[in-house]
Amino acid sequence: MSTAIEQYWQIRLADLKKALEANNFEVFLANNADEVKKVVFEEIIPAVKPAVVSWGTSMTSMETGLHAALKANTAFKTIETSDKTISWDENVERRRQSLLADLFITGTNAVTANGELVNLDGTGNRVAGLTFGPKYVIVLAARNKVVSDLDEAMRRIKNYAAPVNAIRLNRKTPCVKTSYCEQCKSTERICNTWTITEKSAPKGRVKVILINQDFGL
Repeated sequence: MSTAIEQYWQIRLADLKKALEANNFEVFLANNADEVKKVVFEEIIPAVKPAVVSWGTSMTSMETGLHAALKANTAFKTIETSDKTISWDENVERRRQSLLADLFITGTNAVTANGELVNLDGTGNRVAGLTFGPKYVIVLAARNKVVSDLDEAMRRIKNYAAPVNAIRLNRKTPCVKTSYCEQCKSTERICNTWTITEKSAPKGRVKVILINQDFGL
């Protein structure tokens, strides 16, 4: 069964690659975490030659081991924005600095069959980096993020990804109890800024790695 599922997704991801490329994204295919790291270190980084690398919070980056591999590399400087030992003010400052990185790595909440990236952010640093600032962006998109259209993307984010993230982060929001978006006004709300990235501007700035496995939320 697993082979059949992988073959199914090979077809779906090949079609999605074409849709994203038509929208000016540069697209790579990876079957697993090792191939994700190979694409980043053997194809993307040699091409863009970053002096500074940073990231938005991405469970996919963590789960694939890419985050740790980037931090361990001494060929470039990294700005760590996931350090829980520093103060919130210092964390915010690092997030601001990361928006001027040469290469910014993030995940995506959803990617549509038409080749659109859909995201909902809390503080906004992740979508800010995707939209403008860093010279280049790598978006990690596992197959579980693929949806048919914008409506499905928003439903997925509001009623799955956001509630699970709120639970994971121990937020005091209604969705933690109900598992659905309640359009809350909580001060701990993590749903604040929507972005729909229809095309990469300039062409090739945003590089999407489609992964034939499930990662992240």
